[in-house]
Amino acid sequence: MTHESLSAPGSDLLDGPTVALVRLSACIAAGTDEAVRRALEFARDAGTPERWVEELILQSYLFAGFPRALNAARAWRRPDSSTDVPGSEHAYRDADVVEWRQRGEVTCATVYGDNYLKLRANIRSLHPALDEWMIVEGYGKVLSRPGLDLMRRELCVVAACAASEQDRQLLSHLHGALHAGATRRQVDAALDALDGICTADAVRRARMLWAKVARV
Repeated sequence: MTHESLSAPGSDLLDGPTVALVRLSACIAAGTDEAVRRALEFARDAGTPERWVEELILQSYLFAGFPRALNAARAWRRPDSSTDVPGSEHAYRDADVVEWRQRGEVTCATVYGDNYLKLRANIRSLHPALDEWMIVEGYGKVLSRPGLDLMRRELCVVAACAASEQDRQLLSHLHGALHAGATRRQVDAALDALDGICTADAVRRARMLWAKVARV
């Protein structure tokens, strides 16, 4: 399935720019530097908005770690790139943490649906700091940012978890993609986009998990 053949979200499939973004997410999470460079070129050729790419790279540190996010940002901001460096509006303000916590709770509840309260209790039982960081840092500061809608963010998280073979998180975010507004065919298309990007075993495992989710 090529990105040119996919229609826009709002139909029942994915548009080419979104498919390219999903592929890029998988490459950042588990690919080589060369794979990331190729995926960035693919995204540019597909017409993926620069703002989407910026937001994906930023959220990648949550799911792939700072080293991979920094390497992706470096490849994106290479010397021959025309992308501009964002301004100082990204500096923190004293009131930001309160806002991040509030919107983080809303976004996390959207992603986890009826399992939200159970999730919060489970994470607190691991360590209260992890619960606080998940809400404030993850869902509030990062995943609630403007510039990329939650449905596309969740499809990219699905790709990152599939590529890195994090099955427990993948299962949660397959549900989360649906809760964020993706249709089953859109999730199918996102998983199709991983062919040739992830290992065959990773794709097989992702599709097995998706089959369980889709039956519910």
